[in-house]
Amino acid sequence: MADWSRLPFVKRLGGGALPSLVSSGTWRFPHRNLLGIEPLSAADITAILDLADSYVARNQAADKKHPILKGRTQLNLFFENSTRTRTSFELAGKRMGADVINMSVSTSSVKKGETLIDTAMTLNAMRPDFIVVRHPESGAVHLLAQKVNCAVINAGDGAHEHPTQALLDALTIRRKKGAIAGLKVAICGDVLNSRVARSNMLLLNKMGAKVAICAPRTLMPCAPDQWGAEVCFRMEDALKDADIVMMLRIQTERMSGNFVPSPREYFHRFGLDYAKLSHAKKDALVMHPGPINRGIEIDTAIADDIERSVILDQVEMGVAVRQAVLELLAR
Repeated sequence: MADWSRLPFVKRLGGGALPSLVSSGTWRFPHRNLLGIEPLSAADITAILDLADSYVARNQAADKKHPILKGRTQLNLFFENSTRTRTSFELAGKRMGADVINMSVSTSSVKKGETLIDTAMTLNAMRPDFIVVRHPESGAVHLLAQKVNCAVINAGDGAHEHPTQALLDALTIRRKKGAIAGLKVAICGDVLNSRVARSNMLLLNKMGAKVAICAPRTLMPCAPDQWGAEVCFRMEDALKDADIVMMLRIQTERMSGNFVPSPREYFHRFGLDYAKLSHAKKDALVMHPGPINRGIEIDTAIADDIERSVILDQVEMGVAVRQAVLELLAR
């Protein structure tokens, strides 16, 4: 169980029922799984970020081990390729003492015609404690979670959600800016196909930020005004007075057709360069979930600008956030 007494948000609450529950060790994170940002409250998100903060310091120490998950088993089940997310979850589990198994879907029974439900039931029979799932179909992770007894963590399902990415983005923002509420965050690029955009819009709105989204009309979702964000079709409008500029990768693997005329024209209108960045605040930070298509979504000079880019900070925060999620879901 998580040691909630060390979380800053618990100390800020003062008296009342929740602190007494925490101090007695009976209060638990109120979710069995982490399938998306949508079910989380602002307090849930704050709890995850506060706990992740403690892991950032631990991960920067010489001894990074914190074996509170010793004896637990974590299965990483990735139906899509991923370097950053899978490695991050693997590091998180191993640093916490869990037995981590990376399943190669390309050589598994799934490739031989086994259904997702069959896979879920087979894995459930092995009695893991956590299953981390990335799947190309939206909703697949929710289906799997209904068939297993352990905690399920969504590592990205289709164009639906990527909750731990939004959480690590939030942790990066909070550590750099001190708070999330009141900030303007511009999310620019392939909004239509981006699960990162969806999870971030949900989280940022819950935490009191102002969100603007910008994309070509062909890469803007239907009814974007219902997303709780300002909708822009010019980078200059979206970036005006922005505190954070979050660029998105073009999801070519989810496209069936030509959504942009050419990479060169896309960069000219929607790629981030210093001219466009000048419309944001002078201390605006630049983010990108990776992998980066340099010269298409973002200029190389900006991506490598240590004064403005926090892309590598996002990678570092990813391990800490995933450690916090594993701890909170441990039962």
